[in-house]
Amino acid sequence: MNRVVITGMGIIAPNAHGLEDFEQALRQGRSGIRHMSRLEELNFSCQVAGVPSGYEELAREYFAPDRLVAMNSGMIFTGIAGIDCWRDAGLPMPDPIEGPVDWETGAVIGTGVGGVDTLGDVVFPRVKEGKVRRIGSTSVEQTMSSAVSGCLGGLLALGGQVTTNSSACTTGTEAVIQAWWHLQAGRARRVMAGGAEGVSEYIWGGFDAMRVLARGFNDRPEEASRPMSASACGFVPGSGAGILMLETLESARERGARIYAEIVGGHVNCGGQRNGGSTTAPNPEGVRRCIQGALASAGLSPDDIDVINGHLTATMADPLEVQNWASVLQRDPKDFPWINSTKSLIGHGLGAAGGMECVASVLQLSRGFVHGSANCQDLHPTLEPYNTRIPHQTRETDARILAKASFGFGDVNGCVLFRRWE
Repeated sequence: MNRVVITGMGIIAPNAHGLEDFEQALRQGRSGIRHMSRLEELNFSCQVAGVPSGYEELAREYFAPDRLVAMNSGMIFTGIAGIDCWRDAGLPMPDPIEGPVDWETGAVIGTGVGGVDTLGDVVFPRVKEGKVRRIGSTSVEQTMSSAVSGCLGGLLALGGQVTTNSSACTTGTEAVIQAWWHLQAGRARRVMAGGAEGVSEYIWGGFDAMRVLARGFNDRPEEASRPMSASACGFVPGSGAGILMLETLESARERGARIYAEIVGGHVNCGGQRNGGSTTAPNPEGVRRCIQGALASAGLSPDDIDVINGHLTATMADPLEVQNWASVLQRDPKDFPWINSTKSLIGHGLGAAGGMECVASVLQLSRGFVHGSANCQDLHPTLEPYNTRIPHQTRETDARILAKASFGFGDVNGCVLFRRWE
């Protein structure tokens, strides 16, 4: 089995674009959550969201006009993060039209609800009006489930397997684990992995109808995302993309690549929507088995975990998530790993969440810090015993092992373990 390392990363998040800016945003506790006038116009209960600032202008710096016309926001985020990841890995950009194909690099880029903005704004209205010929010739490539991975494959001339996974909010983390499995088995030398999600009132509207989005903070957007807080009132919808370059250690060493971290374990499963689990709630045993499976795959013990970057969405599931970790790790609250929530700063990116949070996790591990979780000074009573292990401000750390977990609708779970490269 090949060892697998991280040799490049790209990020476009609600609070930053690029690794250096993103690191500073995490360290400073900079929020990317803003009031959205469009959501107010549409009478949403939640009128705040996490949207990358100025992404439409930025897109014109990355893509030619003829390519941009065939890209929706999810594809734009994928392209920006993917190109940045490629460059960060020290790989030469291919010719945009001609030139060789990179047969040794693939991609697993996930999304939760891809292309729905194109469907809602263009396809559905034209079809209902009987104006099919006015839909345009690029609608299919924007609305197919694999639009994000297909876009990246063309931009970077990828010749390995290029595919899209979709497992609700577990998507981005699952993509990283699938790429890790692919490389372990020797099916490629490099696989780009992560998640992307576009900006869309159509995606967010269903969650607003479910009453699971944040309420009561429309006039204070930076305070709206409150994971682990007693006053948490639902998650803040987000968007963006986070992509990592996974590479076999042999390949990375051969080309002298800079290495951020090593992936040493991972596991995905489903709780079967039984015994407390449902479409919208996790079966606690499934969560625990997922964490245990990740530890077993890495040959690690519960005492080896130094940091947990949790799923932690600011719903009633947050205390249950921490309790499941405590059950598996069997560690005293005072000796618990550091645990934080990146969603407190960027909102919940749905299919992009795991990708963006894996980038945040590897940055923290490789650069020796744990960022603070915002807006949880009033911890949920169940979590009070863990108060000293939930940082509110950035702390420097020499952590070696970080666990990144994601849990999604459908009772699906994913957990990946990163080790600091030494």
